[in-house]
Amino acid sequence: GRNPQGSAGAAPRAEGRPSAACPGQEECSVSADTVLAPLRAALDACRATVQKQVCNDIGRRLTVLEDAWAQGKLSAPVRKRMSLLVQELQQQHWDAADEIHRSLMVDHVNEVSQWMVGVKRLIAETRDLPTGE
Repeated sequence: GRNPQGSAGAAPRAEGRPSAACPGQEECSVSADTVLAPLRAALDACRATVQKQVCNDIGRRLTVLEDAWAQGKLSAPVRKRMSLLVQELQQQHWDAADEIHRSLMVDHVNEVSQWMVGVKRLIAETRDLPTGE
């Protein structure tokens, strides 16, 4: 007879990238890159108008965040909230992003204090960028 498992390969390949539409299921496995790539992109956008030393400081703090993430120092709620913060940032919901950053500073200050200053500054600078309109 035919092997019924032969059709398993035809499953749609949606596993590689968790979609924002269904948070919760990848709760524990938000990848660092999901958060850092947009933050770095925002930083690049700032470089044209923001002082170099400010950008470099933000960049250093993003590296601290990346290292903490890679070493498993960040708890799931922090990773989760950072991914939400980045989503708000990408949609230019500045107040929502700021809210999330504040809640992290209140609830998880020990985990986030070293690098959150950079994220906060990045939100502020990105918010002030001249838009294309």
